[in-house]
Amino acid sequence: MKITKPRIIITALRGGSGKTMLTLGLVAAWREKGLNIAPFKKGPDFIDAGWLTFAAHRQCYNLDPFLMSQEQILDSFDSHSTHADICLVEGNRGLYDGLDVEGSCSTAELAKRLRAPVLMIVDVTMTTRTVAAIVKGCQVFDPTLNIAGIILNRVAGPRQKNLIKDAIGKFCNLPVVGAIPKLEGNPFPERHMGLVPFQERTQAEKAIAWTRHVVTDNLQLDKIWDIAHHAEDISASPAIKRIETAAVNEDAPRIGFIRDKAFWFYYPENLDQLEQMGAHLVEINALTDRELPHLDALYIGGGFPETQAKALSDNHTFRNALRDGIEKGLPVYAECGGLMYLGESLVVEGKTYSMVGGLPLVFTLKKKPQGHGYTVLEVDQSNPYYPVGEILKGHEFHYSESKLTREEGITFAFRANRGNGILGLKDGICRKNTLATYTHIHAAGNPSWASNLFRVALKHKRK
Repeated sequence: MKITKPRIIITALRGGSGKTMLTLGLVAAWREKGLNIAPFKKGPDFIDAGWLTFAAHRQCYNLDPFLMSQEQILDSFDSHSTHADICLVEGNRGLYDGLDVEGSCSTAELAKRLRAPVLMIVDVTMTTRTVAAIVKGCQVFDPTLNIAGIILNRVAGPRQKNLIKDAIGKFCNLPVVGAIPKLEGNPFPERHMGLVPFQERTQAEKAIAWTRHVVTDNLQLDKIWDIAHHAEDISASPAIKRIETAAVNEDAPRIGFIRDKAFWFYYPENLDQLEQMGAHLVEINALTDRELPHLDALYIGGGFPETQAKALSDNHTFRNALRDGIEKGLPVYAECGGLMYLGESLVVEGKTYSMVGGLPLVFTLKKKPQGHGYTVLEVDQSNPYYPVGEILKGHEFHYSESKLTREEGITFAFRANRGNGILGLKDGICRKNTLATYTHIHAAGNPSWASNLFRVALKHKRK
């Protein structure tokens, strides 16, 4: 496999520096010129990936050195950049930030794996020549990384811009390919250390148009385009074997998944792999659907059920139908927000909202994160989905605190070797054929996830 696609990574010195907005602006600016942009997001982020998908009119895929092997990263990048004119990868956090002192899983590590040139955004608030020293430090810190250009952000005026630009040119031998002034009227409000999901923004198109104008007015698109087209070719081992269809059409299980304003945290690979195996996917809306359709299994992803708590609670006919399905043995796999929905109730700002009641848990929203970061789970109890002894890598991000109301009829399938879990180090609560966890699993890095859910659904169908 040889990868020759033009590509570039947008990074910064820290989170909150404008990576997402400038990446969105680049996508929108090039789309306006009629170009096909393949967007990618470094790390396990759902919200930024959703905005990039919206802006590009093309699915954004996550690339993560913790969740995925080198082979899986290159395979995903290659297969999901087909027919694209250019690939844009948005980094996360600071350029060299990772899990350890070696910087494993950092944006810099991903850039080296992809042999992609890096554009670095630098906040220049109340500084001038020091910016060149910071940039030089990043160059020296890892000379093998291709830092190819600098974007200045929150520039006070022409004098500051020109002095910083000249200093970076003299001491770092790098081009400054853009300078963003201090902006008023940012249309991207934040929640939980990230952007508000585009599904909740009634003027999402206007927000994207705003980023496009910011980029076209302040960035040198031709220079950035040229930098992306100087990315090194990658020679890699042949692509990993694709998941083969495991069922003929007449035997295809019906696997439902809830996607609405409350639940929409799904890695596209998870749904893609189920379809590739032959599953018939059924999209469900827990806010408006009154009944549960005929299914052989149900997958509930994460999201923000707290923002739709009243609507979820008011739709009692759907909640009752789902609880009845769980009682009758319907296989249900739920992650984070889905886990919260399956509990007895959800407490938000002192108000209690009834949920499905399929699991003996009460959830309370807190002001600070109760779990945030990568997880490593060890399967240590029997369950319908994973063999005992399997190690799973994933990610958790939640503000809810859980309380177990009773212990009868439930087990915990996972021990959290890394992460907070549901109850101490216990995660993966199981009841009948339901398994729910705070951890999001990325199917590209855990290929057994799709095959396991498919297997359980097919078994239930044939039974």
